[in-house]
Amino acid sequence: MLRIVPDWLLYIIVIAAVVFVLFRVDQRADAPEALPGATEAGSYLPPPSMYDPEVLVEVGPVASGMGTAFAISVDGWWLTARHVVDGCQDVGLIVSRGSAVPVREVKRALFADLALLRTDQAPSALALDTSERQFQINQRAFHVGFPQGRPGEAYSRLIGRETLVARGRYDLEEPVLAWAEQGRTSGLRGSLAGISGGPAFGANGQVIGVTVAESARRGRIYTAAPSSIMRFLRLEQVEAVGAPAPRLTADNYGQESDDLRRQLAVAQVVCVAPGDGPF
Repeated sequence: MLRIVPDWLLYIIVIAAVVFVLFRVDQRADAPEALPGATEAGSYLPPPSMYDPEVLVEVGPVASGMGTAFAISVDGWWLTARHVVDGCQDVGLIVSRGSAVPVREVKRALFADLALLRTDQAPSALALDTSERQFQINQRAFHVGFPQGRPGEAYSRLIGRETLVARGRYDLEEPVLAWAEQGRTSGLRGSLAGISGGPAFGANGQVIGVTVAESARRGRIYTAAPSSIMRFLRLEQVEAVGAPAPRLTADNYGQESDDLRRQLAVAQVVCVAPGDGPF
């Protein structure tokens, strides 16, 4: 059953999402230019290593805000980033203007920046690509969600692995995939905050990661690896059953992303922090 969210609460949350970055590496305001370099697929992605570079992120205190989630089962299971929903008093998914579906259950991974959300059902679900060993350097990813609380997307190319070291509200270390940003929605400047928890698609339309962090200064986007996603699903005994999105290119990814949001395969997450009132 849908519950109507008061307009004043939505306005407060949207403002908070824009001015407060839930999870980021730095604070550069300008979006990076498209990066030069090879776009053809290269060598296969090596396995995680203790010698992978580290990227340090700070997990700030719990605050009301917005992120992104995507459906992995029509039974009502959704994936998002842990930092988007960790510590929230109430969590909901926006389904239309002024209306949201309350999340009945939140499961948080202890080893990765991942969380599962449960609603009564989902209109459509997306397929996961678990062939991580077949990933190739320079292959593309398309990141879809709600940066700065608005519909938006970016695309990137794979540059390798790094180890994400999170400190603050919770501590963890996890292997992540590092991507060099190549382009984004026209007019979108500054931080991609709000796209956290959104799907990263391969060109084949399957989800190959969950967007968890960015470094605007370096022009980097970081995603939870498929191996982390599958480990989490196995631990929680959740079966992901979905269909691929259409094939994505640098020319059509904006339109296809809009379709995914309209279909509610990708949805906006609302977090209400303790003390900010009921959802």
